[in-house]
Amino acid sequence: MKIVVLCPHFAPDTAPTGTVMTGIVEGLVDRGHEIHVVTSLPWYRDHQVEEEWTGRLSRTETMEWGSITRVHPFPSGDKRNLLRRALGFVGFTALVGITAARPGGWFRKVDAVLAMSPPLTLGLTGWLVAKLRRGRFVFNIQDVFPDAAVRTGAITNRAVIRAAYRLERLSYRCADAVTVLSDDLADNVSAKLESRRSARTDVVVIPNFVDNNWLTPVDGSPYRHEFGLGDGPIVMYAGNLGYSQSLDLMIDLAQQRPEITVVINGDGAMRDIVTEAALRLSNLHHIGYQPARRLPEVLSAADIHVVPLRTGLGSVSVPSKTYSILAVGKPVIAAIDEGSAVARLLADANAGVSIPPDDVGALLNTVDALIGDRKRCEELGAHGPRWVADNASPAAASLAYETVLAGEQTG
Repeated sequence: MKIVVLCPHFAPDTAPTGTVMTGIVEGLVDRGHEIHVVTSLPWYRDHQVEEEWTGRLSRTETMEWGSITRVHPFPSGDKRNLLRRALGFVGFTALVGITAARPGGWFRKVDAVLAMSPPLTLGLTGWLVAKLRRGRFVFNIQDVFPDAAVRTGAITNRAVIRAAYRLERLSYRCADAVTVLSDDLADNVSAKLESRRSARTDVVVIPNFVDNNWLTPVDGSPYRHEFGLGDGPIVMYAGNLGYSQSLDLMIDLAQQRPEITVVINGDGAMRDIVTEAALRLSNLHHIGYQPARRLPEVLSAADIHVVPLRTGLGSVSVPSKTYSILAVGKPVIAAIDEGSAVARLLADANAGVSIPPDDVGALLNTVDALIGDRKRCEELGAHGPRWVADNASPAAASLAYETVLAGEQTG
């Protein structure tokens, strides 16, 4: 097949969604497909275009398997400024469309167009590209927007909320298929399609995945010594420092358990809050994003990982970091809605413990129990790599995406 991919991030950008889409593309390439990616210039790490990529609005690389065109993302420089971020998404989406419309672009037939959300604005752009290029349109949903933003209070303007929900529903109805990460997300999307459901819109569950040949446990990680983390137990959060994550739980854990080293590794809108707390608490360490190649040793450095998601977000988001943690053989404490996808995953894999979201007491008790029972901690961690190999391998995901893009699978 000849496939066009529209996504907000792609390697070497460090965003989690970029890692996911890079893996999807690599898997499809391995299966013999021609892929043309339209994405952003790398900008996620510092929320500005990286220096070596500046100077041009777009850059195109010809690959053996197709091409990658990177366009300016118009970053706001402040993740907390939602209006500027929204305008940036619109500008980026428009540039994606303009880039795709160049001679030999839109009007050359393709078999399928795969667009990723967020940003939600890529949905209608993906549909338009698919229409003009006479291909099937598949909309890949990583987080259900605007639900998460509304539930966290990041968006409060009623007119904006109404407009966002209309755009969301329209984007779903325009797609031939919508792919989501879990049954929870499938139920969410299907409910929004129910009142005016298009008979041709399928909702298909394809969980995220990790490269379990590369992402493996690392013994004696130099990460501990490099950042002065000592030899005692480490409890870590690694990922985006956003408003959806209950990072105050990690700060409270450090404050109430001074004998434990607490590490928050990453960057995002809550960076300043985390940095300020780290200045107050000697056992709390904030470490910025590390190169992607270091992910196995970063994750392997912790004894326990925490995956926190604020109350009510379990049905709209599936933190893909969970798969990576399991792959390196570390136990997970998921502070997340009961019965959500991650809670079920951990129970199925027997690789961690789920606790109520935003519950500091439950986190303290669970951390104490796991640190006090090293054997159980190690047993939970050992189950993770086996579960990933059986359920979240790149090969299984690539086949699933190929099937949906070809129009051979229905929800």
